[in-house]
Amino acid sequence: MLNNILAALMFFTRLPFWRLKTVPQECFKHVVAYWSFSGWLTGGMMALACWLLLHLFSVPVAVIGALVVRLLLTGALHEDGLADFFDGFGGGRDRESILRIMKDSYIGSYGVIGLIMYYLLGVGSLISLPAPVLPVVLLCADPFSKFVCGHIIGVLPYARREEESKAKVVYVRFNWKETLVSAVGGLLPLLLLPVAYGWILTGPCMVFFLLIRLFHCRLKGYTGDCCGALFLLAELSAWMMAAIVVRLNG
Repeated sequence: MLNNILAALMFFTRLPFWRLKTVPQECFKHVVAYWSFSGWLTGGMMALACWLLLHLFSVPVAVIGALVVRLLLTGALHEDGLADFFDGFGGGRDRESILRIMKDSYIGSYGVIGLIMYYLLGVGSLISLPAPVLPVVLLCADPFSKFVCGHIIGVLPYARREEESKAKVVYVRFNWKETLVSAVGGLLPLLLLPVAYGWILTGPCMVFFLLIRLFHCRLKGYTGDCCGALFLLAELSAWMMAAIVVRLNG
């Protein structure tokens, strides 16, 4: 289990965990089951950065600073997938053209516009939250969204051949132990979430089912870019649901 957690931290962040230990290549096929644990690191660092910045700056600066921290930690791994998702599904007319566009290393107009809109919606939602709640929402939404989105590999096949994968690895489906581990990683941080904000959990679940349907209809499967896009959009929905809670409660 330790090797798999280390593999997930190596795969989903840019931090030099490889210096701690060399893990077998097989472990990287299981990283999605431990994706939620990487959320403890990225979500936790966002929460910490936000909490510290709130003592020095306004809420917008603290929110933007927290998002920048995650970009530095992950090397914009998921944002790259989100841009490719918008380019592929925006410009592709059939399965083959979507996959071809998504694999292209260049970002197109759909990708640029999609990232701009993602950050406008994300920052706009987060700055509407009360300052004391902001770090908690950042901490909880990240691992929970990764837990929900990790189930993509259980309901859809990989859309390419393994040798065509950008990461040169195809994830294997969870066994029952990995399902339990993923659930622990995604659900345990929710103990810190105020009860009134429990509604934010519905957002990632709805996004998951909607995008899974889209991936099935257009690709008959998923890619790594689909995973990254699914996570970011699911997390965004959690932030937006939190903003709705604040709005409805006055």
